[in-house]
Amino acid sequence: MKIALMNEFSQAAKNPIVLTQLEEVAQLQNHQVFNVGMDGDNDHRLTYIHLGIIASLLLNSKAVDFVVTGCGTGQGALMATNAFTGVACGYCIDPSDAYLFAQINNGNALALPFAKGFGWGAELNIKYIFEKAFSGEKGQGYPAERKESQVANAGILSQLKSAVAKDYLDALEAIDPELIKQAIGGPRFQACFFENCKDEQIAQFVQARL
Repeated sequence: MKIALMNEFSQAAKNPIVLTQLEEVAQLQNHQVFNVGMDGDNDHRLTYIHLGIIASLLLNSKAVDFVVTGCGTGQGALMATNAFTGVACGYCIDPSDAYLFAQINNGNALALPFAKGFGWGAELNIKYIFEKAFSGEKGQGYPAERKESQVANAGILSQLKSAVAKDYLDALEAIDPELIKQAIGGPRFQACFFENCKDEQIAQFVQARL
């Protein structure tokens, strides 16, 4: 599985801590990690709004399979990513959240609070979150006897979101071009996207705006 990690400007300094924990877990499970957001205060500037755009591009183009995002509270990143079709992001503050989201909702992104509650032992909490998020088979239901209804509802929610949303490329065209330009301006995002993108139309859209 390909996993993208992204931090915005207010929590850019936390990126090395989060990246270390994610890479440790991913290595044990043979996942590949791409650090596509800010990795320090002087990096290409991104807000949680830009993170939503980046996450949607990577997931809808199938350049990655999963996104780990966040901001100070995690709420802005959650709303920005869930604004797009093709993205199902859950809010996660502890390992049980990660496990239940994986088993019940089976989404493709997590939004974490990188400031609120990020105190003593935070790196351990994040590591355990990643272990629960990426270990074993997803979508098995919890409790197990409710799997059938939970899988059905997750599918219905995905169909509902697609039905009420614009076509993805139409939605991108409607966004302020400066927001898009800033979102895709980072070299690590570009490397991840163009090396792994599986949708030529989305690739052409991004290339045309660089």
